[in-house]
Formats: sequence, C-alpha cells, structure tokens
Amino acid sequence: MDAFVAEFVGTSLLLAMGSGVVANVVLNKTKGQNSGWIVITTAWALGVFIGVVVAGPYSGAHLNPAVSIALAMTGDFHWGDVPSYVLAQVLGAMFGSGVAWLVYKDHFNATEDQGLKFAPFATAPAIRNYTSNLISEIVGTSVLIIVILYSTEPVLQDGNNTPIGMGSLGALPVAFLVWVIGLSLGGTTGYAINPARDLGPRIMHQILPIKGKGSSDWTYSWVPILGPIIGASLAAGIYLLLGVGGMV
Repeated sequence: MDAFVAEFVGTSLLLAMGSGVVANVVLNKTKGQNSGWIVITTAWALGVFIGVVVAGPYSGAHLNPAVSIALAMTGDFHWGDVPSYVLAQVLGAMFGSGVAWLVYKDHFNATEDQGLKFAPFATAPAIRNYTSNLISEIVGTSVLIIVILYSTEPVLQDGNNTPIGMGSLGALPVAFLVWVIGLSLGGTTGYAINPARDLGPRIMHQILPIKGKGSSDWTYSWVPILGPIIGASLAAGIYLLLGVGGMV
C-alpha cells in the first residue's frame, strides 16, 4: 500500500467511525440515541486508533492536513508530498462519511431536525462567535500538534530518505490525545482540529441525496479549515523556537 492509498484508507476509517458515532447518538430510532458526549469523544478517539494502526506503516498516518503541514514546517516531512497527502485525506474523509450515511440512511430519513442531519458530517459551534470559534480550533489543534511533535521520531518511507511523521508515536497514545482534547476543549465547536475531517464530509452533506436536509453551513466552513492550519503553524513555530527542530 503506497502512502496516498494509506492516507485515504486511514482517513476513511476515521470518518466512518466518527461520523457513524455522531449519527448513532443524534439521529432518531438508533440503538445509541441520546447516549451523549462521552460516547462521541470515545468513538472519535478509537477511530483515530483504527486509522493510525492501518495507515501508520505505510504513510505515517497523518490523517490530517494540519499534521502534514506542521511536520513539513519542522523539516520532518517533504513539502512536495503535502498536496498529495491532503488530497488523500479529504477524499478519504468524503468516502468515510458517505459510508456512515449509507449505514444510517433509514435513521436520517426518520429524523426531521435539519441540524441533527447535518451533525454527523461537519462541525458547528455551540455558540456562533467566529472569533471565539476560531480561537477554540487554534488552541485545540495546537495541543494536538505540539504533543505529536514532542512524541514523534520521524521514520523513513521505503528507504528513500522521505521522512514521514508519527511512525513511532503509536496508535494508542494518539487516540488518548484526541480523546482528551475532545473531552476538555471540544465542547465549543465540536473540535474539528482537522481541515479534511470537516471539509470532506461537508462536501458530502452538500451532494448526497439526504431527505429533508438543510444548509451545509458554508459560511462557517472556513473556521475548521483555517483554525487548525493556524494552530498547527503556531505549534510548529513554538517547537522550532524552543530549539528542538526536526530533520534538515
């Protein structure tokens, strides 16, 4: 499995689990309806675990443009590989959320609330204040990236001296990291902390034939894209400022 396919498959699995758990909790007549935030954050964390286990040996399991950008900024990943990784992540997120919709299609049809139909696809703020929402995404992503940077030893792909991040971080620590971010910092915006995780499923909400769906809320969509990129850049800058740079 090459790196592009690995990022696609890993992100697909992440979103199938993540979108799936939100659908299970918020849609009508599911077995898990109204089971709450702990269930959602736990399944998202374990979805990361699954994605990292599968993609890690082949791509380093970034599964997130913010991770790819931060590792490139610190010199631990080639900038030339960033576009292909981001494309694979967005396409994987689209596919995974589409699978979750297919599984829960009857429950989407049984749910009238347009906001609940939207929730399994993309994030939305609990209180819409773009400045505060942006800060929330910046802070959450900064925590994610700074821990990854201080926990990762870059690995080489196929012996060709191409550094791939997260290879030695391990799947379980990443899962715990995402879990604690969701539990502690995720209540304001739904903690996208990943532009692909939000953009890909938002596109799917726009194009899928979801019965009675409402707006895909594109006026908010820039927040879970720009916020994580800023947060990743800040974390990488802090990491470099403290004199613990990556490979050169």
